Amino acid sequence: MLEQALLAGGCFWGLQAQLKAVPGVSDTLAVYTGGTTENPSYAQVCRQETGHVEAVQLKFDTEQISFEKLLEIFFQSHDPVLAERFGEQYRTTVFYANEEQNKIAQKVIKAVKSSGIYPKDIDVALRPVGNVWPAEDYHQDYYAKHNVISDDDCYCR
Repeated sequence: MLEQALLAGGCFWGLQAQLKAVPGVSDTLAVYTGGTTENPSYAQVCRQETGHVEAVQLKFDTEQISFEKLLEIFFQSHDPVLAERFGEQYRTTVFYANEEQNKIAQKVIKAVKSSGIYPKDIDVALRPVGNVWPAEDYHQDYYAKHNVISDDDCYCR
């Protein structure tokens, strides 16, 4: 069965590439979400005028990967303190589509926070899915379009 997920964790370029490589994940899209401006531009989001975060909207096959496992991979694939260094558009946020996703996200976030992986407490937002605005075409599948092999080859970390 296909479900949707909406995850924000740093620059959507790297996050989209990493999530797209996960078996069971399909239809990834770099998006802006969580803000107040309709159809924001990248410039507006970067200037922190809209309240949006850079996120990846995706579908995943629950017969191949659970939402819990998807979140575990998500938390291993990015630095959840990027917002402190680079701005609020990089805030780690899990957007839940239903109450089951909310409960699973709470469990995974609690486990990540208590794991000691990060040297200090991380600030992870948990919010219901709201309006989603596709990012400009040049952001879609950025790594594939520009032959970026890893985050070391790009600004995204």
